Amino acid sequence: MSVRRTTLASRVGLPVAVIALLVFTLFPVYWMVSTALDPKALTRGSDLLPSGVTFEHFDFVFDRGNFGQYLLNSAIVGIATIAAAAALSLFAAIAVARFKFKFRTSVLIMVLIVQMVPLEALVIPLFIQMRDFEMLNSLLGLSVVYIALSLPFAIWTLRGFVAAVPKEVEEAAYIDGASWFRMFWSVLLPLVGPGLVATSIFAFITAWNEFVFAYTFMKGSDKYTAAVGIFQFFGENTTSWGPVMASSTLVTLPVMIFFVIVHRRLGSGLAAGAVKG
Repeated sequence: MSVRRTTLASRVGLPVAVIALLVFTLFPVYWMVSTALDPKALTRGSDLLPSGVTFEHFDFVFDRGNFGQYLLNSAIVGIATIAAAAALSLFAAIAVARFKFKFRTSVLIMVLIVQMVPLEALVIPLFIQMRDFEMLNSLLGLSVVYIALSLPFAIWTLRGFVAAVPKEVEEAAYIDGASWFRMFWSVLLPLVGPGLVATSIFAFITAWNEFVFAYTFMKGSDKYTAAVGIFQFFGENTTSWGPVMASSTLVTLPVMIFFVIVHRRLGSGLAAGAVKG
């Protein structure tokens, strides 16, 4: 009898837990989108359903909020961050995982230490550096900052993927007459692909959603990113919730699209990579 009760409880409890988790995670998304489409967003209160459907809030953020420019700025910074962080972290991970050199352990310890430093503590030092390099109020300067912030996590993550690749696989490629570049492109890169995708997602989210550095380093509003652009809809005494939710929806969509594009590659394992190689 106790076994039957346990089985029944597990059969009922699991679906309930899954439904509760979905409601907990999806309800904020529903509230954001529904408020963005609600013509009476400012006075909606706690009503679960919007009073109607309108796209005037989206028109407002593009026409009067210059949000199209902010999205473009975020896209430029995000793409630059992904490309540079992925390339630099991959070659750095290969160096610390495959080659023995002096202070290799010290380099790994420094990578871990940098990850532990709060981002707020880096604002002033990085601001001074960017000012000395005359890279303030520049998308290039902001991209450099985001690349630097993404590298410690990316190097540490990719190091594990590179170290997990058997050396015999690389040696077999050399025996078959492959050069190092050929081995890297046809063997090593497919094997570390899942890790490269994971670090790219992290780098993109870092660059796309970051607020403090973008707000501090950018002097002109034409250089603001989308995360900073949302801030303009918060007034001193009131908040325009319709434009806030509309702009938040626009900021969320690219992240979701990017994840949908790469999620299959993220879930592939080393065995699948070996077959492709």
